Amino acid sequence: MNINILTDNQLAQLGQLISDAQNIIITCHQSADGDAIGSSLGWAEYLRTVGKEPTVIVPDLFPDYLLWMPNTEKILRYDKHKEQADLLFSIADLVFCLDYNVPSRVDEMQDALLNTKAQRVLIDHHLGPDVPAVLTISHPDMSSTSELIFRIVWQLGGFEKQTKHFAAPIYCGMMTDTGGFTFNSNDPAIFYIISQLLTKGINKDRIYRNVYHNFSENRLRLTGYVMLKCLVVDSQRHASYYVLRRADMRRFHFVKGDAEGLVNMPLQIKGLKLSISLREDSEKDNLVWVSLRSVDQFPCNKMAAEFFNGGGHLNASGGRLYCSIDEAVKVTQQAILHYESLLK
Repeated sequence: MNINILTDNQLAQLGQLISDAQNIIITCHQSADGDAIGSSLGWAEYLRTVGKEPTVIVPDLFPDYLLWMPNTEKILRYDKHKEQADLLFSIADLVFCLDYNVPSRVDEMQDALLNTKAQRVLIDHHLGPDVPAVLTISHPDMSSTSELIFRIVWQLGGFEKQTKHFAAPIYCGMMTDTGGFTFNSNDPAIFYIISQLLTKGINKDRIYRNVYHNFSENRLRLTGYVMLKCLVVDSQRHASYYVLRRADMRRFHFVKGDAEGLVNMPLQIKGLKLSISLREDSEKDNLVWVSLRSVDQFPCNKMAAEFFNGGGHLNASGGRLYCSIDEAVKVTQQAILHYESLLK
């Protein structure tokens, strides 16, 4: 099966950029998820096998259910080690931008990213790539950036040397960005890639448990509370939304990652096409984080762009609103009404 994605010119350019670089940084988006961390760690592992010593720098805290992955202890958090990170950006000659399409997605790390004298390479699967880069590898049709990384390493001829330290994070990234291979995962090539990753000795069942069966008791109780007390179902329009307020998060001792996957649960309702999550920021007033999930051909990404200052993929998107949570509910209701014809 041919899984190559780079042109001959791109392949040669990427190889030369890596060969010439002495100080390499790998970056991903804020509130990094399984794909952002998985693709970053997988790419870093490949670069080590070709004699480089890259540093993975993330903007802020990422969920602790991803800490099992090899080499997470080497990740540098920009919000905790700004001076050290800024120094690394100042001496870098190559920066990889993984799993984000615009610089604003790295939040407070944006100035360091844009002001570095290093050459930038974008590797991403979101629509509308707009990161200044000497090489842009953008494939929105791919399941994940982790899938992209696998394909690139394969085409570079580097897969044979890889171990489970490469395979585990890449599998995790693909798994999490497809909801356990339940959406955006119909391409047969995905399962060919999985078959190759399994040759490296990874335990895919354990990886699933590490991610999806690794929450606290408080998270489980929060899930029940949200589904019972917070979920609003618009049966007529086959849509739902729920609100997660700051007070509720305090009540259930919320930690980063505890909201992961909640937005998918309402889609278990027969006939439901759209699920929206509204979550107050734990610290900043008038900031609401929005997640959208859908089934079949309902365009989450269009709704996210039009109403929630966001974007993403057809069935999985996100955004944010700069308003109170009550105002965010009104925006959500307007969005559902606006897309009523598609939802029905």
